[in-house]
Amino acid sequence: MAELNSTINPKRLRRLIRGLLDIYSPTGKEEEVLTYLHRYLKKRGLPVIRQDVDDSRYNLVVMPPESDIKIALIGHVDTVAAYDLDNYGYEQQEDKIIGLGAADMKSGCAAMVEAYLSVWEAGVQQFPVALALVVGEEEEGDGAERLVEEYHFPWAIIAEPTDLRPNLSCYGYIEIQLIAQGKRMHASLANRDLNPIESMLKLLLHISHYMVNHRPEGVYNIRNLLSTQSGFAVPDWCEAWLDVHLPPNAPIGDISFELEEIVEQTRKENPLVNATIRLATIEAGYELPEKGSVVEALQAVYSRHSLPWEVQPFPSHSDANLLWASGVKPILLGPGQLEQAHAPEESVSFQQVKKAAELYQDLLMTLVS
Repeated sequence: MAELNSTINPKRLRRLIRGLLDIYSPTGKEEEVLTYLHRYLKKRGLPVIRQDVDDSRYNLVVMPPESDIKIALIGHVDTVAAYDLDNYGYEQQEDKIIGLGAADMKSGCAAMVEAYLSVWEAGVQQFPVALALVVGEEEEGDGAERLVEEYHFPWAIIAEPTDLRPNLSCYGYIEIQLIAQGKRMHASLANRDLNPIESMLKLLLHISHYMVNHRPEGVYNIRNLLSTQSGFAVPDWCEAWLDVHLPPNAPIGDISFELEEIVEQTRKENPLVNATIRLATIEAGYELPEKGSVVEALQAVYSRHSLPWEVQPFPSHSDANLLWASGVKPILLGPGQLEQAHAPEESVSFQQVKKAAELYQDLLMTLVS
């Protein structure tokens, strides 16, 4: 392994985390945090480029010149919408860092930047590792999609909150839109067979029973349930959005078909209400074997840091699914816990963020040698 002349800078790492958390960057509004990171990387001499995603948003990509890229460190800079717009920024309570994106995944981005920068400052400026900070992960994944359109790399490390456990596999995901249409009428004339909310509730109950009884390994979430604000009347439509997460090897095609069959059966039972289903997103899961140059290098890193090698699947979808579909082998590994992601008081341990930076740095130097 190459010898380092500099190490992780904890003070600089903490300042970067604070700078990122104090910028509000929900999906679609990442411009300010991108400007901050671009200046940060440029000021420290990294050859960062902007890769346009749309008219106002872009990815930040660092590609060492004249290097055959083996692996990319990837983090997303967007977050979900703030639970409290007056209280989303950086807070510190001893070792705990609190703020929107602390776990998912601004701390992971900061750890990757610090690791990459420490190697660069050590004088190693031609090494087979790229750094990519992308937009849009919390919604459509348009940043990662744009990244793989232009660049190819056989492996990736994604800084999702895995509690520093390496995730060589990832769950599959189905995003479902359900719509029930009925007939608007006076509330006193309400008919259960014509009320789209009533029909939607029955449909959701059918899907719930299907998941519990036939696909208990999966996790489903009724994310939204909306209808016409009709006042003193029967609404004319109802809409629901569902998330379904499935283990890496689940037969996602069969499950998609079976969900469509449930809706079709509902239509037959009550033809007066037009129930429809749209599978807005289908992303297959995957499972990598515990072999290959990057996995073996990472195992050696864990051994040097006296950390247990405990492989587990990532139980949600992420940019990893999209990268896998494009021919990249993604490993999810980052500080923080998924239980903290999207929570009102999202938090992460700073010592774990520092350890993540050290692991990334060690892996980079292993790949250099």
